Amino acid sequence: MTDTDPDTDTDTGPDSDSDADPGPHSNPHSDRTDNAPATNAGESHLGRTVSGERPLSRMRQTIADHLQESSQNAVHVTVSREIDAEPLLQATESAAATLDADISVFDLVLRAVSATLGEHPAVNATFEDETHVLYEEHNIGIAVDIEAGLVTPVLRHLDSKSLAELATERRRLTERVQEGEYSMRDLRGGTFTVSNLGVFGVDSFTPISNPSEIAILGVDRIHERAQRGSDGVVFRNRLPVDPSFDHRLVDGADAARFLETFAEHVENSDRFAPAG
Repeated sequence: MTDTDPDTDTDTGPDSDSDADPGPHSNPHSDRTDNAPATNAGESHLGRTVSGERPLSRMRQTIADHLQESSQNAVHVTVSREIDAEPLLQATESAAATLDADISVFDLVLRAVSATLGEHPAVNATFEDETHVLYEEHNIGIAVDIEAGLVTPVLRHLDSKSLAELATERRRLTERVQEGEYSMRDLRGGTFTVSNLGVFGVDSFTPISNPSEIAILGVDRIHERAQRGSDGVVFRNRLPVDPSFDHRLVDGADAARFLETFAEHVENSDRFAPAG
């Protein structure tokens, strides 16, 4: 997988701690504040010594608040499946050789996500003020890990973009975010999110959706697995995925059908690649 790589999704902006008012109780020469607890005094009898304390940055606090909001409000349920990744890898290789763009496996995954949302419009949605809001556009957030924390810039209108346009825009957006050249608008307006921990070698995880969005797809590491073939045991690449849904709006059977559709699109990824 490529360059989108955090484990959960939040809607945060650039870290602006350097411009923030430090407040009346702050000490400019210390990471501690005057009203912070004297932790060391109560730790010695436990056999541990505090080496330092780190108050949350504004960005880290925003991430924490958003994750807590999503965890408290949404009823998350995660389903998992392994998908045959051989067609996905072949389609990526074909597209990279044919198109005048840097195509990755993740770009084909995003194309499969958009195609799946087209068949399951109730998942391309948010839930706010007791209202299930469906959207025409596929605005997909891609989780990106940066030094200051986690952000999810939004790729807009994926349903109307070619594979080359998708790949080019994704790379440009990711680079801008990694360089700190993004605005709050880049992080808002998502209708679905994809979090890719496969780049870190992760085989399974439980992603948490962005607040108000009702679903998120966790993408894991592609790996080889032995399976029985007509001529004996063969090894094929498999893609594990872990989508989480808000169970208030998506029943287990609906989640399974969504995942079945997604697997079908991944296993027929050649339809997204131009003919060579």
